[in-house]
Amino acid sequence: MSQDLSGKTVVITGASRGIGLGIATGFAAAGARLTLIADDTAVEQAAAEIGASGCVADITDATAVERALAGLAHIDVLINNAGLERLTPVGEGGDEVEAMFRRIIEINVIGTQIVTRRALARMSTGGAIINTASIWGRVAEPLFGAYVASKHAVIGLTKTWAKELGPRGIRVNAVCPGWVRTQASMLSLKLMAARRGETEDNLLASITGAQALPGLMEPEDMADAYMFLASSRSRNVTGQSLGVDRGEVPW
Repeated sequence: MSQDLSGKTVVITGASRGIGLGIATGFAAAGARLTLIADDTAVEQAAAEIGASGCVADITDATAVERALAGLAHIDVLINNAGLERLTPVGEGGDEVEAMFRRIIEINVIGTQIVTRRALARMSTGGAIINTASIWGRVAEPLFGAYVASKHAVIGLTKTWAKELGPRGIRVNAVCPGWVRTQASMLSLKLMAARRGETEDNLLASITGAQALPGLMEPEDMADAYMFLASSRSRNVTGQSLGVDRGEVPW
């Protein structure tokens, strides 16, 4: 069945490219009024192409977030999608690894909390918050400690906020993507392949071949899961983490 989100005001972070833009494109097609937030000016062009508003803001900066949301009197759906994924090996590197670890936690966890707190002032009964976690929020991958930890934290926040906000009639869920063809995931694939002494093509074939449904997902493949969780069809669903991974991780 097609989704109709006409009249819904939706905010999506990390929406200048990748999964965020794929989600935004789906929501725009479903009639939602969109505000896209990202920390690069590409978000303005991306927003213009789908008839949305685009705001440049670092989600770890509370003042910048408040400025990005200032024009919105009401928010129906918040999608916390912004994130950073990089190597942070615990036994290697020096100050640069420490700095990257801290930045990943700042964006993926603290930034998610900052945006949510500011958005909540504009949300009411019937609202929905959807966090982008990851299959690595349920399992682990060597060398990606900060990212894995952050996505476990996002799932924990999802469960906690669902209980906190349920009495206000606001639902909170997470989507846990598997391997999607994005700039970030392809960089991780490259780094993983180099570490393992494999070609990227062989490693990708091994990863996707182990899925119940082989093949690499595209960003637009993610939109339906988010639209379901944003709609009244999921009115009885909260505190859940929905795996969209073609059967890579048993849930």
